[in-house]
Amino acid sequence: MEILILPAALGLIVLLWFMGTYNGLIRLRNHCRESWADIDTELKRRHDLIPNVVAVVKRYAAHEQHLFEEVTAARARANTTDHTGTHVGELCRAENELLRSVRRVFAVAEAYPALKADAQFLRLQQELVNTEDRIQASRRFFNANVRDLNNRVESVPSSLVASMAGIGPAEFFEMDDLAICAPAAVRF
Repeated sequence: MEILILPAALGLIVLLWFMGTYNGLIRLRNHCRESWADIDTELKRRHDLIPNVVAVVKRYAAHEQHLFEEVTAARARANTTDHTGTHVGELCRAENELLRSVRRVFAVAEAYPALKADAQFLRLQQELVNTEDRIQASRRFFNANVRDLNNRVESVPSSLVASMAGIGPAEFFEMDDLAICAPAAVRF
């Protein structure tokens, strides 16, 4: 009888560890999904603001048609890129392209004093800045969740459970620093 108790107790301990590890991985994966939804909400907000900004700038700088077409095309690409969090790298590239084109619109706006003083333009510009701040905060939260998940998925012994459950590492949402820091190129 005692011979059966020890293997049964050991088996129960292993089963409980497996279940606890699996549930922890699922919880981390769900945190990643939830924080991705926050990023997606903010990206959609940005996409909704951009046509308004372009429309206001168009009134003042109608001859910059190529720039407006570029922004519209970049926004369309960013909108049609997978937003489920499955292809984060692809979405990052599309969003970086969109961000660079919007920066060029703001650089053009600098050349028009009347536009810089336009109340609607200033309000839209401030909304876009606020949205960018929220995207960055959401991105940091998402990347922290991804880091935690990846640490569990890639470390032993939880990596054994992750591989058996088909849970792999998640991809970080990284914005191109050049899109944020580099001066926008303006062509007149």
